[in-house]
Amino acid sequence: MYVLSYNKSYKNDSSKTYNIEPTTYNPKSFHPADKIQDLQYFGEFGGVNPSISDSSTYTFLSAKTMFDTFEGNAEGCYLYSRHSSPMNLYLGQALAAMEGTESANVAASGMGAITPVLLQLCAAGDEIVSSRTIYGGTYAFMKNMLPKWHIKTKFVDITNLDQVVAAITKNTKVLYCETVSNPLLEVADIAALAVIAKTHNLKLVVDNTFSPLSVAPAKLGADIVIHSLTKFINGSSDTVGGVVCASQDFINDLKNVNDGASMLLGPTMDSLRAASILKNLRTLHIRMKQHSHNAMYLAQKFEADGLKVVYPGLASHPSHDLYAKMINPEYGFGGMMTVDVGSLDKANELMELMQNRNLGYLAVSLGFYKTLFSAPGSSTSSEIPPEEQAAMGLTDGLIRFSIGLDNDIERTYQMMKQCMRALNVF
Repeated sequence: MYVLSYNKSYKNDSSKTYNIEPTTYNPKSFHPADKIQDLQYFGEFGGVNPSISDSSTYTFLSAKTMFDTFEGNAEGCYLYSRHSSPMNLYLGQALAAMEGTESANVAASGMGAITPVLLQLCAAGDEIVSSRTIYGGTYAFMKNMLPKWHIKTKFVDITNLDQVVAAITKNTKVLYCETVSNPLLEVADIAALAVIAKTHNLKLVVDNTFSPLSVAPAKLGADIVIHSLTKFINGSSDTVGGVVCASQDFINDLKNVNDGASMLLGPTMDSLRAASILKNLRTLHIRMKQHSHNAMYLAQKFEADGLKVVYPGLASHPSHDLYAKMINPEYGFGGMMTVDVGSLDKANELMELMQNRNLGYLAVSLGFYKTLFSAPGSSTSSEIPPEEQAAMGLTDGLIRFSIGLDNDIERTYQMMKQCMRALNVF
């Protein structure tokens, strides 16, 4: 049972006192894999997979139906593939079921999901309060692009709720975080943040890319849940995609032909790619269990060896107890872990050696069947200035591991250990 712990009084800039009342949520009561399994689509000719519509535009039997579709009032009718398509709709329905939201809209990339959401929610003069430890592309968009629209972002330690509250002003419209942060694996107290957001009339947007199935942010109070489908959900590193899971009203706003950010910016997913992701989604529950099992095994072993390991499943993680209450234990603590080997040179040597010994790939991204490793300070988080990397604790020697689906994880551990000993890591 998850119990909201942030139940103290605080004051915002208007000097009004707010009280956060405890709430409860049982992660075991929501079964996302079952929700996906219960969705059944037939192909046009009775196929076990839905048919792929190879069309960018669609016909109408009457002029009125075309008018109604433009107005958003024609159920089951398609206008133009940038607006919607049958396969994208199927995939969106499955992802909405997985996250427990009313609706979802898929996009051509994770950033193609994130950027329209922020532009839909914010206008000139508005502000965002965001976690300081987020994906580098998201950070760069907030820090470098949004100011061009006169939208300001305040970056805070999302684990410090007092700091979050202190950053909120009358101009704040969005509270943004990642369930488990990239790359430092900090855990956001989503339920507490949701109460803060609702108290201040903000939208809580949560990137749940690192923790599909394990955590259901919408059930904890998040308004909008985002995924990069490129990662765990697709799982084969052959497709780029994203999704926004939210209320039907918000998804309709995103797709509005007059002022919808997703419609007008055009980050449309290709139908063929949507079909591929939908098929892979069916095995996500099996993959996440193995990713989590393998990551937990390696994290425990490396910590026992004396390495500096960060993994939410370890008791040494500062938010371990919080995360243990948030997750559905069936899917574990996730497939992401970090190891600090002291320097960038040592990190690069180790990653090259592990790749040469077929233990994985020196590559960005995550969720692949093989282990992927990278030094985020010089790769996926390179958009963050060095001084800010240092302030948030992102060290040069940090290696981010996306642990794969290895069948014999003890064998993998022994081989990685040999690599580390060869380079005097420990």
